[in-house]
Amino acid sequence: MNRKRCVFVNGPVIVGAGPSGLAAAACLTAKGVQSLVLERCNCIASLWQLKTYNRLSLHLPKQFCELPLMSFPHDFPTYPTKQQFIKYLELYAMTFNIRPVFNQTVISANYDRNLGLWRIRTDTMTTTMTTSSTEYVTRWLIVATGENAEAVLPDIEGMEEFGGTIMHTRMEVCLDLCNHDATPSLVVRDTVHVLPREMLGKSTFGLSMWLLKWLPMRLVDRFLLITSRLLLGDTSRLGLDRPEIGPLELKNLSGKTPVLDVGTLAKIKSGDIKVCPGIKRLLKHHTVEFVNGQTEEYDAIILATGYKSNVPSWLKEKEMFSEKDGLPKRPFPNGWKGECGLYAVGFTKRGLLGASIDAKKIAEHIHQYFQ
Repeated sequence: MNRKRCVFVNGPVIVGAGPSGLAAAACLTAKGVQSLVLERCNCIASLWQLKTYNRLSLHLPKQFCELPLMSFPHDFPTYPTKQQFIKYLELYAMTFNIRPVFNQTVISANYDRNLGLWRIRTDTMTTTMTTSSTEYVTRWLIVATGENAEAVLPDIEGMEEFGGTIMHTRMEVCLDLCNHDATPSLVVRDTVHVLPREMLGKSTFGLSMWLLKWLPMRLVDRFLLITSRLLLGDTSRLGLDRPEIGPLELKNLSGKTPVLDVGTLAKIKSGDIKVCPGIKRLLKHHTVEFVNGQTEEYDAIILATGYKSNVPSWLKEKEMFSEKDGLPKRPFPNGWKGECGLYAVGFTKRGLLGASIDAKKIAEHIHQYFQ
């Protein structure tokens, strides 16, 4: 049985109750504009609450991870834990009276040009196993589902024949496996910049931001690479070749973030973690064949292959978002605003700092219609 209803929202509808969606809602509230937040899961920040492990902590200092209008508690450490970050987000939602409508999976969002309004259709599975459909109608739609909405699952030849466990995960899984007495191998398919989390007693990110105020990006990159070489050694000897361009320039051009080392390199150097080239195919009896022709047996394969945007699957609009990667076509800082009351927050490839910048701009722009 399918129950249907229609709801007119006299304010923006925000799709996604992660940090980006919460930031947009809080900035709107501060301007006196009430919004409605839709979330497909049963909690805020579902990626943090449901898909990360307890040991996780922020890799950047807390001052670079704050959402607009509210700092972290003073007694939180420099790098808050997962539990502390979730506590901060829950307090943030409570402070700004953000009450998302949970278990709302957005099926489609269309702009009705005859009405001049967005029509957002959601499905909800009720406790009685019936489907409830709701159409939310609004003048403004804020897309806050983020860059990490869906898992990226590579199609590797022989997956059905492997015989062992194949699962998807995220974050520092190789280091965690090693710390729990497993003997993992780390497949590295591409070049990567590995930097220490801290340099000269300061966070690498914070030091980089400070240096960029005074020096051009290429000089800062050169400093980062020289200091990393002194602190970490030559990572290419470990099978971790660096890209030809520097870490900040690469991040600025492609959005590819450097890896901040929190202990994995030490395990590679000690031999506890083995670095392998890309996988060519999987064979029977738990066997993996690598691109260099070597084969080894493994109990399981864990795909730490990242996440991607799912916007093209539900947003019926082709001007603002790319159908290829689900990100705004216009790069930061101009990707926050589309046409006909469409906005995006959290797609800057610049983490929470970029999301905060977008949230403030969106709130300021929509507030003009309420004056």
